[in-house]
Amino acid sequence: MNTPANLKYTKSDEWFDAATGKVGVTDFAQNQLSDIVFLEILVSVGDSVSAGDQIASVESVKAAAEVVSPVSGKVVAINEALVGGPEGINSDPFGAAWVIQVEGGDAAGLMDAKAYEADCAAKGH
Repeated sequence: MNTPANLKYTKSDEWFDAATGKVGVTDFAQNQLSDIVFLEILVSVGDSVSAGDQIASVESVKAAAEVVSPVSGKVVAINEALVGGPEGINSDPFGAAWVIQVEGGDAAGLMDAKAYEADCAAKGH
């Protein structure tokens, strides 16, 4: 499992990059879902989101899952390329496969990489 140390994580398997404001789905989550075939982003540029709000829906050959915002803030960008190529989440979850970018997000209360790895291990996966 890849868990970059510069990111912050949620118990619901999203990541947040405080330096850029980008939000995405973790490597652990994409691995559990397997082959992702569909992504719908449910917010628009200019929307305000609160931590815990659903921002997207992903579907794989195995399951469907909600993607929630790890932070509160204003949506300043959406990764439109990901909508047309959701399989990018499987191949590059921490790079090109970011979902949205949020301005003003505060990473306080999110887990660091070590805590997230421990949380994943506790889930028994």
